[in-house]
Amino acid sequence: MAMLEVNNIHTYYGNIHALKGVSITVEEKEIVTLIGGNGAGKTSTLRTISGLLKPRLGDIYFEGEKISDTPAHELVYKGITMVPEGRGIFARLTVFENLDMGAYSQPDRFTFDDDLDRVYQLFPRLKEREKQVSGTLSGGEQQMLATARALMANPRLLLMDEPSMGLAPILVESVFETIVEINKTGTTILLVEQNATVALSVANRGYVLQTGEIVLKDSAENLRKDEMVQKAYLGIE
Repeated sequence: MAMLEVNNIHTYYGNIHALKGVSITVEEKEIVTLIGGNGAGKTSTLRTISGLLKPRLGDIYFEGEKISDTPAHELVYKGITMVPEGRGIFARLTVFENLDMGAYSQPDRFTFDDDLDRVYQLFPRLKEREKQVSGTLSGGEQQMLATARALMANPRLLLMDEPSMGLAPILVESVFETIVEINKTGTTILLVEQNATVALSVANRGYVLQTGEIVLKDSAENLRKDEMVQKAYLGIE
């Protein structure tokens, strides 16, 4: 049984058919990536899994439990958190206050200090900025904060939506090094990323989305060698 099973989901925005029978699986401790162009349905897939959108058809299972109709906030308690596109930090709160908000689902507040130490080890810059108002952080620091806030809930499955968006190349490399480190600690990751080259370099497997449908799935290594993927997403002629 896979940790996450998405079976033939159809998701709509009003009358717009965004996802047209998307099916994916994510095994425990994997990094799986969704790649595709703008409007392909990548973010819609994550939003549907996270409970922000409800599929009209199809089912989603997490660790064997059907979660298709589970509200988003309840999924956090079940072990699913998301780092949203655009980061979504609380700009008027300090770094520490954002991290404290991320831990709201943890029943045992005695673990808070340990969890805080863990994210500060991953992101030492956040420790330095602990009392700083988050809206004044750089783009890279805000991405660190969004990821660290999601980790404060101790997720078993971390959904990440475009973590490299708007970042300088040197920061992109650092972000993905951290994603690998998070995965090594046992956290399963489902990654949506416009930069297919870097996404496939860290993932175990991948899916290619086009206009709301899965058109290709394979190991990350095989996708990197696929002629269509190379031409459409890797810039290789």
